[in-house]
Amino acid sequence: MKLDSCNALITGASAGIGREFACQLAGRAHSMILVARRDERLIELAQELQREHPKLLVHIRKTNLADPAQLRELLAWLDREQLEVDLLINNAGLGDSGPFAKSDPDRNKEMTVVNVETLTLVTRHLLPQMIANRRGGILNVSSSAGFLPIPGSAVYAATKAYVTSFSEALRAELRGTGVSVCALCPGPVATEFQEVASRAGRNVSPGPGPDFLQVSVEQVVCDALAALEADRPLVIPGFAMKLLMLLARLMPLPVFRWVARMSPRKRGIV
Repeated sequence: MKLDSCNALITGASAGIGREFACQLAGRAHSMILVARRDERLIELAQELQREHPKLLVHIRKTNLADPAQLRELLAWLDREQLEVDLLINNAGLGDSGPFAKSDPDRNKEMTVVNVETLTLVTRHLLPQMIANRRGGILNVSSSAGFLPIPGSAVYAATKAYVTSFSEALRAELRGTGVSVCALCPGPVATEFQEVASRAGRNVSPGPGPDFLQVSVEQVVCDALAALEADRPLVIPGFAMKLLMLLARLMPLPVFRWVARMSPRKRGIV
């Protein structure tokens, strides 16, 4: 898909990777719909983008995507306003870090709703029009955590495994329709995501990971947009993460189980 003059909808647009998607697309897009929970941040971002790009049309919609009623209102609003979307960036996501047995059931439900159900429903709502127009792009923000079960992030990793699998299957279904699908699977990225995913009372908050694995949010978004334009099915930003994920995906499951048993996370060190 060519991104010039696109009409983009970005979920989770108020911070982190979602905000960076908006910033990098602003000079190329015709219009943007920015969706997030924090109204003040959306307003601030929209004003900034329109100051720098006066011709850009920006719509904002405060929506808690963990609330099915608010999601229905968002989809109805899109239909009512007849806003065209030919680039969907499913970026909104929730995380959690810690033993599953001590997890908050409500948090697990919200994580599953946002990471799986909302992504699926928004895609289903917008896809038929893309197919009819024979033009569209869907960029699903997954995670390298989705390639393997991750002790200490069991639900989060499982939801991201869904996103990656869903993206691959949908891409195969849409071959020849003019609609491209790409899954973005970043490793450690320094955003506020880790802070939000941290549980109260933990001795050590989950950080963005070792320095040699980290990739800047700017590079993550740049690589993702380039992959979508090149019609690539999946992108893992950063050479070190690409190599690590290749090795992880080739690792026999019994070896992974042994590594997981030896993990310092399980012993409460991290």
